[in-house]
Amino acid sequence: MRPLTIRILQRLRLLNHWMVAQLARFGLAVLKRLPADKALNFADRFARRVGPWFGRHRVALNNLRQAYPEKSEEDIQQIASDMWGNMARLAAEYIFIEQLFDFVPFKEPPGRIEVSGIEIFERIAAENRPHIIFTGHIGNFELLPVAAATFGLKVTAMFRAPNNPFIADYVSETRKSAMGDLLASRAGAALALARILDAGGNVGVLVDQKFAHGVPTTFFGRKCETSPLVPKLARQFDCDVYPAHCMRLPGNRFRLVLDEKLDLPRDETGQVDVSRTTQLLNDVVESWVRENPGQWMWFHKRWNMAGPKRRPAPRSA
Repeated sequence: MRPLTIRILQRLRLLNHWMVAQLARFGLAVLKRLPADKALNFADRFARRVGPWFGRHRVALNNLRQAYPEKSEEDIQQIASDMWGNMARLAAEYIFIEQLFDFVPFKEPPGRIEVSGIEIFERIAAENRPHIIFTGHIGNFELLPVAAATFGLKVTAMFRAPNNPFIADYVSETRKSAMGDLLASRAGAALALARILDAGGNVGVLVDQKFAHGVPTTFFGRKCETSPLVPKLARQFDCDVYPAHCMRLPGNRFRLVLDEKLDLPRDETGQVDVSRTTQLLNDVVESWVRENPGQWMWFHKRWNMAGPKRRPAPRSA
């Protein structure tokens, strides 16, 4: 392909990203004029109608049918619809996050936010050593760093920026204003996390994404590849690893759960076993998804296998 043609295609792609971003920001600006509950409920209804128009809906249905072969087609369609509603709420909640997060420890009755594991939050915050907290794309996972800050627990959260650069800038600005330190998932991110842990800091990582050439694992009984980042960091710094997740409750409410640290599998030398620990993280996330399947992002191509990396052939003399 000629350089001029490539430049034209790149500019057209950038223009498309810009138009999509402007449309998204306009929609969020309209929602912002509504009361929070009405805006979130409207976004939910709208997404349930529009989501099935996209190709990702077919990906979600295929993933659901293979994950739940025992479920009826009606059940599968309902979970997919719930997924789109969850995604729309997640997007709309960015503009109401400060209003939604009304958690006050030991307040009765609780507000929109319930927290399970308060004593664990407080213990980690008091310990002068590194910790890893992992979660998945379930419920509003963005609320977890906000909750941690409430207990004085400083966490640097690694996130994957959207492919659309204009939406990525908007999301990054919104996240930084409410969620503290953030680290984009790109080249050099692993080294940055290692530096934070080496200095005794805490990091938060999402572990349920597809990772090309990752550790061979299973998820919902199907083969997939998973990032070994968390197990490798835990092995290098011998730090505790804690599972945390968010569940949506009726009435635009949330329950944030921080569980006790995992008992990580060890090898014959006593060090963290990377392969078995990676599978353990998958198993934990799967248990969360099975509890609330409509709150996970089924449209990811989580089970696409990249296979082993090919080494370049040796050059002949």
